[in-house]
Amino acid sequence: MWYRHRTPSFLQWFYPSLLWHRSRSEKSIYLTFDDGPIPEMTPLVLGVLDEYQIKATFFCVGDNAKKHPDLLDEVIQAGHQIGNHTSQHLDGWKTDQDSYVNSIKICDDQLNQNFNSEQLPLFRPPYGKTTSRQIKQVKHTHQIIMWDVLSGDFDQSLSPENCLNNTIKATQNGSIVIFHDNVKAKKNLTHALPRYISHFKEQGFEFKTL
Repeated sequence: MWYRHRTPSFLQWFYPSLLWHRSRSEKSIYLTFDDGPIPEMTPLVLGVLDEYQIKATFFCVGDNAKKHPDLLDEVIQAGHQIGNHTSQHLDGWKTDQDSYVNSIKICDDQLNQNFNSEQLPLFRPPYGKTTSRQIKQVKHTHQIIMWDVLSGDFDQSLSPENCLNNTIKATQNGSIVIFHDNVKAKKNLTHALPRYISHFKEQGFEFKTL
């Protein structure tokens, strides 16, 4: 599998209304986790975050939230932030406009989040795939969150050590970093996540929610 661990700058330039990273002037990192909540992985992630006493943002699939409401509540009660990842992990490039937007609305209902009226709820398109037309509609109801660092933890051909090293190398001030609380990521995530956090804590970085 080929992909970039660091998001190309031309994509960030082409879609300026999407959030790719935070301030480059601050030693802050924004950890995000996609695809949960699931019992096989989300508690593991919560345990690591609790050990290092940091908060993160979980982009939840609505169907998973519906199946595991207690686990979703555990994420929220631990002080983490949640965001919308569609109800069925839809690929925006392969989904018609109405179905895509409706899946986001269903996920909002399943997350049962009371959003601050001064801040739009968060949405991340699965696979990072969304169309200009979808963006135009969704950005009125959600803040669309992308990333500038992709850990690649889901890649079975990637060794845990390379997953860790590549993610460290791609990270800079203000990076929004993706890991996954899904089963495919388990091998790499269990190795990389605690070591990644420890590395940047030693460098004086602060971990924040979006």
